[in-house]
Amino acid sequence: MNTVRRLIYGEILVSVGFVLLAFLSLFFFFDFVDELPALGKPSVLDPSRVYGLRHALLYVGLLLPSRVYELMPIAVLIGAVYALVRLAQASEYTILRTSGLGPWRALRALLGLGLFFVLLTFAIGDYLAPAADRTGQLLKAQFQGRISVGQTGAWLKERQDGAQFSVNVRAMDASGALEGIRIFAFDPDGRISATLNAQHGVIDSGAGQWRLSEVQRRRFDLGQDRQARTDFERLDTLVWPTGLNADMVSVALLKPERMRTVDLFGYIQHLQANNQTAQRYEIEFWRKVFYPLSCLVMVVLALPFAYLHFRASGLAAYVFAGVMIGISFFLLNNVFGYIGNLRDWQPWLAAAAPSMLYSLASLGAFGWLVLKR
Repeated sequence: MNTVRRLIYGEILVSVGFVLLAFLSLFFFFDFVDELPALGKPSVLDPSRVYGLRHALLYVGLLLPSRVYELMPIAVLIGAVYALVRLAQASEYTILRTSGLGPWRALRALLGLGLFFVLLTFAIGDYLAPAADRTGQLLKAQFQGRISVGQTGAWLKERQDGAQFSVNVRAMDASGALEGIRIFAFDPDGRISATLNAQHGVIDSGAGQWRLSEVQRRRFDLGQDRQARTDFERLDTLVWPTGLNADMVSVALLKPERMRTVDLFGYIQHLQANNQTAQRYEIEFWRKVFYPLSCLVMVVLALPFAYLHFRASGLAAYVFAGVMIGISFFLLNNVFGYIGNLRDWQPWLAAAAPSMLYSLASLGAFGWLVLKR
């Protein structure tokens, strides 16, 4: 059985590696083309530095781990289908079947290989890809001047001694300094009590505070006569005590799909503790949990192809079928995430639904083509 595993595993690993390399080359080209308009532009922080070809290549290279994570299930399916179809076409798989390789043994063998791909996908998606993506964003920030999300930046919320604070950060530069900070303070009754506008800020996570500069502060006081009074002042610097650390701000500025699972879980807990909606991040958290497991689904889905009868011209058609199945899974995985967010589905259901559907399809195909036929 060890010899059989080495044969099947070797064929599938080579095929998956080849498919993954082809996809990565394609996406590398597309990402590099997207960077061409930025070539030659001077840095916002240092005009003497220019965003050159090596910076673009380095940035696109840092995106590759995220691409590997996204493409791994598709590559596993296409590579496994190609390897098994080629073995069946050369009658090698028929020889293995007559030598005692039954359907359940073949399934267990492929599940063992699928578990390897699950662990590899999880490691890349949870450790390598977030670190590489963050490094790439900081590289771009050295030339663009900042990391930002949309037009309004990132919003965070915090409670302190009964008071509530809503914090808006427009951007963060390459050094981790904040830009365009707005803080809205509310009293226990929900009335706004003060606003802070700061041009710049530095997070001191160890001391639990933000050091703000170029600050405009307004305080609103409702006196006993029920007349609102406003106190306005300008400050060069201001220390604002807070439990919001640099990790929380960077998590809010980064895309949820680029976060580590632990960071997502911590950020969800923070949002829930401050009565903020966490639906989007909960769906992404469960997608991070279930997405690597889809590699197991893909190897089971590929197994029935080994039991089909092939002509010399039929190989390309079955490989094309594997490509279409993989692309449909990728699209369905994204669509269910958006639909779950819009329809307020249970986050784990929205994330697991594509894998569950394809699991049922793969088990159905296995039962019909392998066991019954």
